[in-house]
Amino acid sequence: MNIHDILNPPILFFFLGMLAVYVKSTVEVPESTSKFLSMYLLFAIGLKGGHELSKSGLNSEHLLTLLACILAATVIPIITFFIFRLKLSVANSAALAATYGSISAVTFIAAGSFLSNKGIEHGGFIVAGMALMESPAIIVGIILNHFFNKDKTQSDNTEWKLLLGEAFFGGSVYLLLGALIIGLLSGDSGWDSQKFFADSIFKGFLSFFLLDKGIESARKMGELKDAGFFLISFGIIFPPVASVFAALLAKMIGMNIGDALMFTVLVSSASYIAVPAAMKHSIPDANPSLYIPMALAVTFPFNVLVGIPLYFQILKYLGFE
Repeated sequence: MNIHDILNPPILFFFLGMLAVYVKSTVEVPESTSKFLSMYLLFAIGLKGGHELSKSGLNSEHLLTLLACILAATVIPIITFFIFRLKLSVANSAALAATYGSISAVTFIAAGSFLSNKGIEHGGFIVAGMALMESPAIIVGIILNHFFNKDKTQSDNTEWKLLLGEAFFGGSVYLLLGALIIGLLSGDSGWDSQKFFADSIFKGFLSFFLLDKGIESARKMGELKDAGFFLISFGIIFPPVASVFAALLAKMIGMNIGDALMFTVLVSSASYIAVPAAMKHSIPDANPSLYIPMALAVTFPFNVLVGIPLYFQILKYLGFE
C-alpha cells in the first residue's frame, strides 16, 4: 500500500474529524450543512455519471455489471443473515444483513477520488449500479425478518406499499438516478453548464463532508460496546472477503481496473444512511446501536483508510489493467 493513497486531502480530513472527537475539540458541522453536502455529492456523481454515459452508451459488459450489482445486493443479505444468526436475534440479524447488502455512497465517492488521484477513469454506468444496490438489500432484509421471526405480529404489520416507495424513491436513490438521467439527456451542453459546480469544486466539498463523517464515526465508536468481538471482527473481515468474490466476478465480466474497483467497493461497503432509515420503521425490534455503529464506525473507516487501496492491489494482482 502506497502512503500517498492515504496522504490526500479527503482522507486526511477524515482523520482530522476523528481526532477532533478524541481531543474534545468544539469543531462541529451543522446537521443542515451535512445534509446539503450529502445531497451535493449524490447530485455531482449522478450528473457526471450521466454525462459519461451519454458519451459511451451501454454495452453488454455494462449490462452484466448492473446485473451483478443487483445479484450481489440480493445474495449478500441472505448469506450474512445466517452468519449473524449464530449470535443474534432474527430482527438484529435481518437489519445487519440489509446493512451489509446495501452500499455506502460516500465510500464509493472516496474510491472515485482514489482513482482520480491515480489518473484512472471509471465508467459512468457504474453510478446506476450503485443506485440499484440500495433497494434490493433493504427488501431482502425485511423479507428475512418476516419469514424467520416467530413473533409475526410486528412482521405482519409491515406496510409494503410504503416500504417499496421508500426503497425505490427514497431521497438518495431518487436524487442519484434523477441526476444520472439529467446528465444523460443533457449531454455535453448540460455538463458544460454545470461542470464547475459538479466537478471543479467536488473534492473540496468531499473533504469537508469526510471531516463530518470522521467526527460522526469517532462518536459512534463509543457505542460499539454493545457489538462485541464477533460483530467488530465481522465488520473488518467481511469487506476483504467480499472484495475477492467481487474481483473474481469482475474478472469474469471483463471489467477494466477502474470499473472493477468501483464495483468491488460497492460490494464490500455497508449502508449507514438508507438502511437505518428503513429499519427504523420496518424492523423496529432491531437495535440501532448495533447496525449503525457497525457500518459507520467499523466498516466505513476500514474501507476508506485501508480497504480501497487494498482492493486496488488485489485487482492488480489478478491482472486487471
